[in-house]
Amino acid sequence: MHTALTRANALVAYTMSVLASLTFLCFLSTFFNEYQVHADIDTVKVVVKNVPDYAAGKEKNDLGFLTFDLQADLNPLFNWNVKQLFLYLTAEYETPNNKLNQVVLWDKIIQRGENAMLDYRSMNTKYYFFDDGNGLLGHKNVTMTLSWNIIPNAGNLPRIMSKGMHTFAFPESYTTTRVM
Repeated sequence: MHTALTRANALVAYTMSVLASLTFLCFLSTFFNEYQVHADIDTVKVVVKNVPDYAAGKEKNDLGFLTFDLQADLNPLFNWNVKQLFLYLTAEYETPNNKLNQVVLWDKIIQRGENAMLDYRSMNTKYYFFDDGNGLLGHKNVTMTLSWNIIPNAGNLPRIMSKGMHTFAFPESYTTTRVM
């Protein structure tokens, strides 16, 4: 006959196998959901300054300042398997020095049960919009997109872009006045 420890080990191993199978089935129940919604993004004010970047050296680099409007209804993204959303607004552009530049301008965490309706007007960026040179002055094609990571109870962590994006241009001259 088996000892008590052998029986306990078999019971725990069987329980863990059942729980792993149930977790996988829970993951599959939401894996094929569409997690994309439309976001309306618009820029209100865009200026560029040429300032010293003391973190990278003493040379002057472009620093963009902008205010933006953001509207999106993220409630359809939540289901029983979504614990929270990590939202981030990025600006993407090309310069002669770098083929692809991506800058995170703003982020927010929305947990289940919180208001997931975004309606921001004339919002300032949360992070600095520094270029590693003078690539922002007069740049005509900067694209802002809202993206998010879904933090699930069980399953993978997808990175998803919204269906809406906004393209804007920086002015042709530097501003010397105080910004915001």
